[in-house]
Amino acid sequence: MASMEEDFPRGGTQKKTSEPKPSKTHEVDNLFETREPEVKKKRKTVKQDEWKQVENQKGDGGDLKLNTATRVEILHLRNLKVGTLLLGCVKEVSVMEVVVGLPSGLVGYLPICNICDSYTKILNDSLHLEDSLEEVVSLSELLTPGMLIRCVVSSLDSIKEGHVSLKVSINPKEVNKSLSSGFLKPGMTLSGCVESVEDHGFLVDIGVSGTKAFLPKKSASSKQDLKEGQYVLTLIEEVKNDGRVVRLSMNPQALSKAYVGTQHGWTLDTLLPGLLVQACIKRVTPNGLIVKCLTSFTGVVDFLHIDEGKASIYKTGDEVLGRILYVEPSTRLVSLSLRSHLLPPGGDVLDTLMSERVGEVVQSCLMTAVHHHSGALMQMPDGTTAFVHKNNMKEPQDEFNPNRLLALPEHTMRITDYSPMEQIHLATLRRSIIATPFFRYQDIKAGQIIEGTVTNLQTHGMYVRITDHLRGMIPRIHLADVILKNPEKKFYEGLKVKCRVLSVDAQNKRVILTRKKALLESKLPLFLSYSDARVGRISHGVIVCVKQFGCIVRFYGEVKGLVPLQELSRELVVNPGDLFFIGQVVQAKVLKCDVENEKMLLSFKAVTEGDVVRAQTAKFDFKVGKMVDVRVCSKVPGGLEVSILPDNTPAFLPTGHLSDHVTNCSLLWAALEEGDIISDTVCLTNKDKEGIILTKKPVLKAFLEDEFIPKEFSELQVGMQMVGWVKNIMPYGVFIDFPHGLVSLAPKAALGEQFITDISGVFEISQTVVAKVTNLDEQKRRFLVSLKVSDLYLSEEDAQDRLIQGQKERKSITEMINCRGESDVLQQLSSVSVGVKMMMTVGDAMEDGTVTLTSDQLSEATVLASKYHTEGVNVTPGCKLNAVVLHVDLLKSHVHVSLLPKLTGKRKTLEKGSEHTATVQYTDRDFAVVSLGHTGHLTIIPILTYLNDIYHHVSEKFSIGSHLNVTVVDPSSEELGGLPLVAKQNLKTKPEQTRSNSKGSGLHSNGEVMTVKIKKVKPMGLLATLPSGTTGSIHVSEIEESPAIGSFPTASLKVGTEVKARVTGGRTVRGHKFLPVTHPNFEFSLPELTLLPRKVNDIDRQSVDKLRNYSPGDDVICFPFKYVKESKSLEVHVKPNIMGTVEMLAMITKPAQANHPQTLFKPGQTFSAKVVGISTKRPLRLSLSLTGTYKLEKGSVAMAMVWKVEPRGLLLKLPFGNSGFASVLDLSDSFTDNPLEPYKENQVVRCCVIDQGDGNFNVSLRPSRFLMDQQVKVTDPEIKSLSDIKEGQIIRGYVKCVGNKGIFVRLSRTITGRVLLQHATKYFMNDLNLISKHITENALVTAKVLSVNTENSKVELSLLSEDTGNPDILPESLGLELRLKGEEKEERDKKSIKRKRTPSESQQQDNEKLGQKKIKACTGKEESVQEKKTVKEKKRKKTKVKTEDSDSGVEVFFREEETEFKKESEQGKHEENKPKCPARLQIASGFSWDCTLSSLTPANKVDDTHDSDDDEEEVENKPVKKSRKELRQEQKNAEQQLSKREAELMDPSVRPDSIAAFERLLLSSPDSSLIWLQYMAFHLQATHIEQARAVAERALKTISFREEQEKLNVWVAMLNLENMYGTEENLQKVFERAIQYCEPLPVYQQLAEIYAKSDKIKEAENLYKSMVKRFRQEKAVYQSYGAFLLRQGQSNAADALLQRALQSLSSKEHVDLISKFARLEFQHGNIKKAKSMFDKVLSTYPKRTDLWSVFIDLMVKHGSQKEVRELFDRVIHLSVSVKKIKFFFKRYLEYEKKSGTPESIQAVKQKALEYVESKGAEAAN
Repeated sequence: MASMEEDFPRGGTQKKTSEPKPSKTHEVDNLFETREPEVKKKRKTVKQDEWKQVENQKGDGGDLKLNTATRVEILHLRNLKVGTLLLGCVKEVSVMEVVVGLPSGLVGYLPICNICDSYTKILNDSLHLEDSLEEVVSLSELLTPGMLIRCVVSSLDSIKEGHVSLKVSINPKEVNKSLSSGFLKPGMTLSGCVESVEDHGFLVDIGVSGTKAFLPKKSASSKQDLKEGQYVLTLIEEVKNDGRVVRLSMNPQALSKAYVGTQHGWTLDTLLPGLLVQACIKRVTPNGLIVKCLTSFTGVVDFLHIDEGKASIYKTGDEVLGRILYVEPSTRLVSLSLRSHLLPPGGDVLDTLMSERVGEVVQSCLMTAVHHHSGALMQMPDGTTAFVHKNNMKEPQDEFNPNRLLALPEHTMRITDYSPMEQIHLATLRRSIIATPFFRYQDIKAGQIIEGTVTNLQTHGMYVRITDHLRGMIPRIHLADVILKNPEKKFYEGLKVKCRVLSVDAQNKRVILTRKKALLESKLPLFLSYSDARVGRISHGVIVCVKQFGCIVRFYGEVKGLVPLQELSRELVVNPGDLFFIGQVVQAKVLKCDVENEKMLLSFKAVTEGDVVRAQTAKFDFKVGKMVDVRVCSKVPGGLEVSILPDNTPAFLPTGHLSDHVTNCSLLWAALEEGDIISDTVCLTNKDKEGIILTKKPVLKAFLEDEFIPKEFSELQVGMQMVGWVKNIMPYGVFIDFPHGLVSLAPKAALGEQFITDISGVFEISQTVVAKVTNLDEQKRRFLVSLKVSDLYLSEEDAQDRLIQGQKERKSITEMINCRGESDVLQQLSSVSVGVKMMMTVGDAMEDGTVTLTSDQLSEATVLASKYHTEGVNVTPGCKLNAVVLHVDLLKSHVHVSLLPKLTGKRKTLEKGSEHTATVQYTDRDFAVVSLGHTGHLTIIPILTYLNDIYHHVSEKFSIGSHLNVTVVDPSSEELGGLPLVAKQNLKTKPEQTRSNSKGSGLHSNGEVMTVKIKKVKPMGLLATLPSGTTGSIHVSEIEESPAIGSFPTASLKVGTEVKARVTGGRTVRGHKFLPVTHPNFEFSLPELTLLPRKVNDIDRQSVDKLRNYSPGDDVICFPFKYVKESKSLEVHVKPNIMGTVEMLAMITKPAQANHPQTLFKPGQTFSAKVVGISTKRPLRLSLSLTGTYKLEKGSVAMAMVWKVEPRGLLLKLPFGNSGFASVLDLSDSFTDNPLEPYKENQVVRCCVIDQGDGNFNVSLRPSRFLMDQQVKVTDPEIKSLSDIKEGQIIRGYVKCVGNKGIFVRLSRTITGRVLLQHATKYFMNDLNLISKHITENALVTAKVLSVNTENSKVELSLLSEDTGNPDILPESLGLELRLKGEEKEERDKKSIKRKRTPSESQQQDNEKLGQKKIKACTGKEESVQEKKTVKEKKRKKTKVKTEDSDSGVEVFFREEETEFKKESEQGKHEENKPKCPARLQIASGFSWDCTLSSLTPANKVDDTHDSDDDEEEVENKPVKKSRKELRQEQKNAEQQLSKREAELMDPSVRPDSIAAFERLLLSSPDSSLIWLQYMAFHLQATHIEQARAVAERALKTISFREEQEKLNVWVAMLNLENMYGTEENLQKVFERAIQYCEPLPVYQQLAEIYAKSDKIKEAENLYKSMVKRFRQEKAVYQSYGAFLLRQGQSNAADALLQRALQSLSSKEHVDLISKFARLEFQHGNIKKAKSMFDKVLSTYPKRTDLWSVFIDLMVKHGSQKEVRELFDRVIHLSVSVKKIKFFFKRYLEYEKKSGTPESIQAVKQKALEYVESKGAEAAN
């Protein structure tokens, strides 16, 4: 620009005088028409020649182009310069600045000082003049979001990290600075700001020097007055005095039509953004349009400002309407927008400013277009378009390659902002921004742990950069657990820090962080809100305040609580400041939390270690056996501290629980590091002090998968086998832990087969064992177990499984070491394994004969060869030999090798199944390395065959050099790393199990077949003598394969019979003869035998029956054992290890059998049963049925037990845990008068299932249901549906109830009939209770069916004797009158019709005329309402004509009782015979329904045109034909009545007395609460409470929202209504609604007054307390509460309230409040105290003459003459103005004239004279 100015100056000394004046303007604009790229200086002359050619063309009159465009781009930040004019949109308005959306997604900031000069002056004045009464209008009142504004770039300041702060201004002097007074013309649109507000309009600052612009109020578009400084867009309507005076307009229609024309003389210098121009398209480009506007200007429209889908329809030469966005400062091109939202009819305010999707990461986006100089358009999956700027399409350090991006099929982007000018989302493709977890302040949540970089360190805290756009601050007290004196020594700029978020204020973009280690590492639950702080929970908090009454602890967000003095410590605390300090991190326990009021009471002393552990694990759903993944947090000597994923719940994994192998446990502990993930760990225990304990033991995990393991002591059984681990080792035995917290003792004698003298070293802590329960102590809840292998049932294959598992664990250890590569020696050790051969060099020899060796592969490790492995080998130091690895010790960094030639030589091929003699070469605690004969192969075998094997007893067999026979199972096992898998040959059969009893001992293995001799026969089994002399047991189910039903299998064998049997196992029995004194409950094992041929002959079929193998419906053979009376069940045996239970209802088929069920079955008898299920109670058993059914279905016949007798029927207990219901009509086939009398609780009955509904079965006790094969007499057949009922049918049923609608009769379980009261009895009765006395519930009645309505399922019945033939339900002895019938009834009906007849025809005509007049005055809506009401009135009248035929129920009788015939009750007339009616609710006299009525007056009765006497005469006279004269007279009378009626309606003093009258008034005054309240009172006088409520609800919906006081009146009326007639719950609901829709304080005050007036003192006091807490800054609350307390005589409470008020209110309100309380004391309290209060106030404020006046009035009323005179004497001596003293002298004199004597009057006058003389003397001096 500088070079252009030098070459082509804008006027000045080089102005060409020869050119005419009009051409000069074109010359100025022409300076910017062709801005070519910069050229070198040597071409300057050429350019000058070209310019001369242009000048010549101008002189020749050629066609000139003011500016040209070669390409279209969006507006870039780099192209902006200070002074650039832009069209912007207000996005956000804050206190000090406005965020403005600019074209192309740019964002500018409008400071508060850049509005206009007048507004800036107001700001300066308010700063300098603190006491100024002038209010400063906020920015939100000057600018509203969405408003389009013309602005100018005021500054482009560079900030840190290369960002530019773009600030704009809307000051008219800067925006319109290029305009002058002479340039202004009518039709121009200018922006300005209101400079001042005048009487008839506004002076507007348009920024043009020397011009005054005036905007008349009538021309302002806003209905409200504009504020000073408010931004306005105006249209020039008139220009006067050469532009010095301008009249403006804000007419929206005129502004939308104000297009820019050539007549306005706009130039490129004066052109303003926001102007509407007509343009012609010159060229269409892929990036937008090039247009021509204002005949000679070139403009561009970029692709963002063309409506989506319209770019293809534009063609060259098309005329378009556009709005100027800006004039590009470098090319001077005019940028236009063709977007519809910026053009008329809108275009002044934008609707969409923000998007909720900002920050969202969107995947699968398509790149629809790429504009190389601007950016790319993206299409999201939902079809929404987004724009990605060129700079956001790549990382900052990457090269821009749009073709590569365009070739990708899909993109992932993040929405970064929303541009209101383009109405499009802005996005980025930068991976770094997409991946960041925190993009907005809303993404940061309190409690999160984040990392940041230190940017600045201040005295108040440290600032941290979280991301490029997010910042946080760490307060000084949160930099560490203690207060740092010199934080600059620890923290510096650029330091990476880890913090936890304390609070987030997204609106103000403020994040508070903490660096306190205790908060960062806290495992306790976080209190993010008061709802999280449940009572009993513990969390870490920070002390923020220490007072004498306690400490205030703050948690996260705004959550804080108080720790009172007594909860600080268990010891006495005198001064909390001595123990606690601000910033201290503490653990606090919640004692009380009020979520609604946000108050919390905490305790320090209540926190215990167990509470902390529970709090840490509270959020974790702990369950024994639950599989979880954990992360290692730290390694401690006893194990690993881990956190359970994903919630990071703390837990502990002991070292001994890492594996079933003792040696692997320590190796795994050493290999694992912090941060490692351990999968498939199992939850074991959760104790208060220890927390959650986990395990990785495979055997224990498999045991926990069994759902039938015992969970508590009551579920334990003798003989039960469980997996546990060694907890503690004592001299007398070993304590074993089991899952679910069970602990037992294995005595010293029950540890092993051999006698153990010293227990130490036999077992290891946490070693896995299998134990068998041997003894239960129910009283002390303790049990003993045995670890003997002979007492257990263990599998030989478990040893191989454990071997493979152990080697897998060691392999995983090696892999972990290899992955880390931390130590060279560990890397070398992990590279070798058992069986690896390598060349080594012999080193030195040790004293025990061990030789050290060296190897390049193991340079860092120690290699050892024992004396045994160097036998016969030359071990001269230095010689090289082949060695084979036997063992790698990772902990000691030792490698044990063998130099024996038979091991280092060539290996032979192994075959599967081949047998070899193995030689032990090396042993450790769990495994042994053996060589297989002369094959040269090495392999690993387990030392312990069973988990409970004692190492000391077994290790002797595995000494180095010992031999054992093995069989090759797999020549090359992958699990063993290629080593052979072998099995010891002595593992093929189980070791001999020792069984002992009182007579001898023998050795019998499981599965052994032998001949036994029957020793004893019992019903449930046999005792047999084994060849060894041992006694064995044979269960009753193990004698015959298929015993006959009813037979006794044990009876088939006699004592002494020899049979062939097989040993199947053993069971524990209790002996009472062995040492009865010391061991009374001695237990021993008894071999279990079987005689079944299939088991004796088949050796492979040794499967064990389990409960899980049975399913419902299976048939089983069972044998009764005993009947349990307590549970009413039969215990049966199914198998030796499976028991069953049969409930009583499932084992009888007749009700009589329930009396003695134990006689039905004999022990040991064979029965067939069906499986119902597995019982849920411990011990687990089969639930069986002996009746042949195992579930209930429709039609099933079963036994049931009466559980409860109800009026509607019987509640029954059904078999299999079900329940049912039998209706009173399903009890018998012949109904009786008392159907429920034969049934009692616990009675057994037979029933048939009808159907199932709502979880219960519907059953029937009718014999016809379950005796289908027999002919049963049915007197009352079952009614199953309405089709079974016919009209005219005589049926019987039971009375259900008697009500207003009639008598309801049960006809079946689902069908109920109704008897209308006129069809119930022939008598006319006045009292409904007569029927209830003579017809009770469940009374048997006979009825005739009158009608059956299948659609509504209604049955109408009759009980009249003429229909049923039975006597009437009411006896004749009552002396009741008979109901009228026939002609008598018709005559009575006619009289009734005439008495109830509606107004005469003439009156109807009058009403029609009146209705027409009203219709003319009402709206269409009111017409429809009136029509509806007319239709309803007609229907009501028609209904009244039908009296007896349509009336039913008690309504008829009651109507006849109150008045013989009601007179027009539906038209709003009231009954005069009220004493006959029951007492009604009365309205409290002290209650006012509206603000103006002091009391309610009863509604006046409407005068009747005819009284009752006239009606009777009219009925008696026969109708006579009227003459024409009479008809005319009637018409004249009707017109007079109509006129009279109209006059009454127009009289406002007449109070409405009917619903219609109220409705008419409400149509004219819908917002009048007075009418609504009178309407409510009208209903209340008739005790229509619900109608009054409905009127109140209508009022709230009808009254305009602007009428706040009117609505409040209705709410107060509703509160009064609910207080008197409703419940407390309804009152609270109304109150809660009222405070939502009204100002809360008035509602609170009104309810408190209501409580006080209705003597609900407690409720009023509680409400006042709530008011004081909520409205602590309101003086009126304290005044009303104080008045209430003093009226109740609570003077001390009022004093306390006053002190609290003085602390809460500002000091300027103290005087008025104290005086108010003093006045209340005068009225309700202590006069002396009141005087004292006034004296204190007046001594402080002696010049408050208003208070003196009040004090005098009160003393005159309540004090003595002496006290009053003393007070007057004090007042007249005050140092106040003479005028005020004169006032008090007048009052003094009036008082004395009224109450004093002539002497006292003269004394007052004398005092006045003295006062005047003293004042005169003072004036003279």
